Amino acid sequence: MQKYKKLYGKIKFLWYNQINNFFSDKGQMVDNKLTMQKLNNFGLSGNVLKILGAIFMVIDHVGLMFFPYVKVLRIIGRLAYPIFAFMIAEGCYYTKNKVRYFLNIFILGAVCQLVYYFYDGQLYMSILITFSLSILVIYAMQFMKETLFSNKGLLIKSLSIAIFALSIVALYFLNEFLEIDYGFWGSLAPAFAIILRKPQNCNSKLWDVIDNNVSRVLAFGLGLLLLALNNSSIQIYSLLCLPILLLYSGKRGKLKMKYFFYFFYPIHLLVLQGIAILIYII
Repeated sequence: MQKYKKLYGKIKFLWYNQINNFFSDKGQMVDNKLTMQKLNNFGLSGNVLKILGAIFMVIDHVGLMFFPYVKVLRIIGRLAYPIFAFMIAEGCYYTKNKVRYFLNIFILGAVCQLVYYFYDGQLYMSILITFSLSILVIYAMQFMKETLFSNKGLLIKSLSIAIFALSIVALYFLNEFLEIDYGFWGSLAPAFAIILRKPQNCNSKLWDVIDNNVSRVLAFGLGLLLLALNNSSIQIYSLLCLPILLLYSGKRGKLKMKYFFYFFYPIHLLVLQGIAILIYII
């Protein structure tokens, strides 16, 4: 454990010096507080990442609906899912009301599903249903981790492991019986983005070392790779989003845009469908 602590300290020291040199006008060390303040302003906020994801999603659906033979549009579109999947995991970690967070996405997904069904009899489950299942699996994982690192008895700890295992089994069979967007691995991939988060009440120094954005993005990359290997070949391009996610600052952003992103998905599909109908009529 001491070895990991020293290694982490060296990495922090080297990175800190590089940042200081970068911000120094004459190569001299600048004020520590100012440097860290600038360092904290680095990166992309959650809002910026979601805006990028929304742009990639529109490009993907435009390509799907109007230019199906232009493959580059679908390749660009592969960056949308991983950004939103990663932010779903972040939402599960930071939310103050787990039930409300789940219900917001699930109810919107259920309403959209009813509209799809009455419009064309479609039973294919949308990405909102996919992420609703992801949230439940993440909650089961969080409960297991927090229980295992608590002072609770062996019975409760064993129960938490069983609940998490059952959530994975249930997720698998749901994807066997229902057509869910991105399938089993697409529903599970967001859990990879939070698996290395430090559990509450955990005093292990090792978690302090591994709980950082780089390790979380790399773990998420493993989930995306498993998704690509079990999905269409074009899904491998989703890994191109990893450098973007590495720029994540860990901050939400100044504006409260939660409900904008909730409703952007169904509204943009409605607009594109309307354009498609107009083109058909004309």
